[in-house]
Amino acid sequence: MAAAAVSTPPVAPAGDQIEKYREEYRKKLTEHKEVESRLKEMREQLKELNKQYEKSENDLKALQSVGQIVGEVLKQLTEEKFIVKATNGPRYVVGCRRQLDKAKLKSGTRVALDMTTLTIMRYLPREVDPLVYNMSHEDPGNISYSMIGGLAEQIRELREVIELPLLNPELFQRVGITPPKGCLLYGPPGTGKTLLARAVASQIEANFLKCFASWQCGR
Repeated sequence: MAAAAVSTPPVAPAGDQIEKYREEYRKKLTEHKEVESRLKEMREQLKELNKQYEKSENDLKALQSVGQIVGEVLKQLTEEKFIVKATNGPRYVVGCRRQLDKAKLKSGTRVALDMTTLTIMRYLPREVDPLVYNMSHEDPGNISYSMIGGLAEQIRELREVIELPLLNPELFQRVGITPPKGCLLYGPPGTGKTLLARAVASQIEANFLKCFASWQCGR
């Protein structure tokens, strides 16, 4: 008589085995978090290395690039040709890059010229005296005429001489009077000369140039 095979159901893992699986699961989660943290750090390092690489490439291109000559446009001859004076003295008839707006190449415009072909490569900002640039960054402050006391007559004269020609020039054109180009405030220290100048600059929204007489004597 043949023996029949009897299949037995799988035995459920004991309690210690379940705890072991849980511990392994927690361990894998911890390892996964550590790997993610290292991956994030490596991505940040890669990003920083890419920045350093781009900076090195730009520095290398700057070292390998040829310098340009600074010049000034004197006159436009044709639609494509300009008379340009270089900083070292000579004058040249030169062309212009197609990408540049030729309408901006007016007389007095500072430009950069190619060393070989002397072609106008780009516009340059207007040259500014460093002393004037530093003086123009002085903030006059928000000063109104009502904040100044005891100088009503001086304020009236100052507004007629400085403020009126700038804000209403048509009045002088109608009458045919040439407006004054400026005025001189004089007096002992502490009488309000600088305060009046600051008030005028604040009211007409003009630049306030802070300079001293010693600077002017030395120039």
